[in-house]
Amino acid sequence: MEDNVHALRPKLPDSEKVTVNLGFVDLGHIDLMVRDGFFANRADFIRTAVRNQLERQGEAVRQSVARKGLELGLSHYSRAALEAARDAGTPLHIQVLGLASIAPDVTPDLARAAIASVQVLGAFQASPAVKAALADRIA
Repeated sequence: MEDNVHALRPKLPDSEKVTVNLGFVDLGHIDLMVRDGFFANRADFIRTAVRNQLERQGEAVRQSVARKGLELGLSHYSRAALEAARDAGTPLHIQVLGLASIAPDVTPDLARAAIASVQVLGAFQASPAVKAALADRIA
């Protein structure tokens, strides 16, 4: 039965690893809070701290997203969508806060013909060849 199962599209990760350099005293405070049961582990503390800060600045962030015309969340660009943009003569200006991904079957030539600019605050996933082809258009 497993031989008949085909993924329609590869599963994208829902997060990205970030390295944070902290001073020893700050790290000790985090470890103390973990040991005392306030948080499950260091990563839990850091995720909570980031979410709290984003919530505190939420209104300013919402205004900035609206002002800059950013798409919020996950944006996937298929080969068909890029072919349609190329054929219509209206290259895309990709502006995303979150994750922008370009389908793996998109060629570098199609990407250059269909995408005028890329601005992603978060993560941008595309094949190395497509990223190289768009290098001068990625802000």
